[in-house]
Amino acid sequence: MTSVLQPRECQVTKTPPKSYGFYLRVEKDTAGHIVRSVQKDSPAEKAGLKDGDRVLRVNGVFVDKEEHAQVVEIVKNSGNSVVFLVLDEASYQKAEKEGVNLEELSQKVSRGQQQEQRSPTPTANGAITAAPQPRLCYLVREEKGYGFSLKSTEGQKGLFLTELSPQGAAAKAGVQNNDRLIEINGKNVENDTHEEVVEKVKESGNHVMFLLANEETDQYYTSQKMVLSRESASLRLLPLKPRLTEIQKGKNGYGFYLRLEQNTGDHIIKDVNSGSPAAKAGLKDNDILVAVNGKKVDGLDHESVVEEIKQLEGKTTLLVVDKETDAMYKLAQISPCSYFYKSQDPTPAKTEERAELHAEQKVNHKPRICKMVKGPNGFGFSLNMIKNKPGLFINEVQSHGPAGTAGVENDDYLVEVNGTNVMDETYERVVARIRESGDRLTLLVCSRDAYKYFQDRNIPITASMAAPVHGMNLPAHEPLHEPPAHTENHPSEPDRNSPEPRERASSSSSSHSAASTRADSDDDTKL
Repeated sequence: MTSVLQPRECQVTKTPPKSYGFYLRVEKDTAGHIVRSVQKDSPAEKAGLKDGDRVLRVNGVFVDKEEHAQVVEIVKNSGNSVVFLVLDEASYQKAEKEGVNLEELSQKVSRGQQQEQRSPTPTANGAITAAPQPRLCYLVREEKGYGFSLKSTEGQKGLFLTELSPQGAAAKAGVQNNDRLIEINGKNVENDTHEEVVEKVKESGNHVMFLLANEETDQYYTSQKMVLSRESASLRLLPLKPRLTEIQKGKNGYGFYLRLEQNTGDHIIKDVNSGSPAAKAGLKDNDILVAVNGKKVDGLDHESVVEEIKQLEGKTTLLVVDKETDAMYKLAQISPCSYFYKSQDPTPAKTEERAELHAEQKVNHKPRICKMVKGPNGFGFSLNMIKNKPGLFINEVQSHGPAGTAGVENDDYLVEVNGTNVMDETYERVVARIRESGDRLTLLVCSRDAYKYFQDRNIPITASMAAPVHGMNLPAHEPLHEPPAHTENHPSEPDRNSPEPRERASSSSSSHSAASTRADSDDDTKL
């Protein structure tokens, strides 16, 4: 009976900024993860996906019984190319009725098709694509371990990662079934024994960095006589990213201290003044400075770094990392600058964060400043977040309420409240900030597409990028909704045009000059 069941393997590759061109859905009273609305001439259609197909595996991971959000997460982590193993609708329904073990069926088919699909040329959907790259994957150990097994394959060099747990650390980090392990924490392990590799993973503790190559990448690099290395790796799967901050100097300087830590040689951001240009640009206490105006500061003395900051009159661009991000890059033995340089490539690899994997439309990426006055029943919107996902977004905007009149739209992402960046604040803190501020409220918001655009390119969202201010025209009468899943917003506004809070003194080329120096550090300069 099962011989008529023929799952199909479809490799779908997209070219940013477009996406795969289909919807992935779970429908009421219908089993499986369902492919819907496959767009004509899209990567999905060219790869052979059809309406009604059920997704059995994603990149070799069996997902039929997994939560929909988990399946979307695996697709998202795959970047610009993803391999689906699917079963057509009629066959899936037949398998359900007959009690066929879809995991076993799909495993056999997947193995068979992997042996057939061997080509050194990087192609997808019938067209030449960008050359494949090895991938750096950062795994954070969970209670049940890393969620993979290691195996060797006769006649092939190295060890392979298999038996991925769909919700395990490896799958979450973007590991694909049958990836070959090239490096652990920056050290090549291709010639290590199984026992040696296992020991290195154990020694790494609760965090480990893998350099991996899938079969396509392996074949391409072999055919081109190229060496797989972290220098050529894709960094898009790394969860922690450096931050690029452009700071306009205020009348009293930038508003932070720069300190050289003698024991590490790191240049540390200290005492960021609340409300200063540095704070508004997203600089935080204990950030580690990586580059100034595109120049790496590693190895430079304190005075040289201060001089670099002073070089551009009135503004400076700093590339920084927090301590956790710094530790991750040191584990990989690469500079955070590598991520920044590669992110300048106009083809960032990200997938839609929602289940809808449809093609993107051209959008206006300007954020918007929306000023409003509270009506008798509130501001007329709800504030929401998705558990374990960054970002707060707005919905249930009443069309004639204060928020709607001020230009706020459903699905806008919230960037600032009354001039303070809240993108890294907790949901509860943002709600409290809004409630505490009275009858006037200024929000900096951007559309979902704009938020994704800026996040993909690691560009900070600031009020200086905003479209013209949406006014506080009329007090509105629509209520601010307060369903249990959401939280009500009741805020006010210290006007963005009001005088800035005090800032630090101007930058100095020397820690012993007029910029004033603290006695508690060898090199510590106000900027």
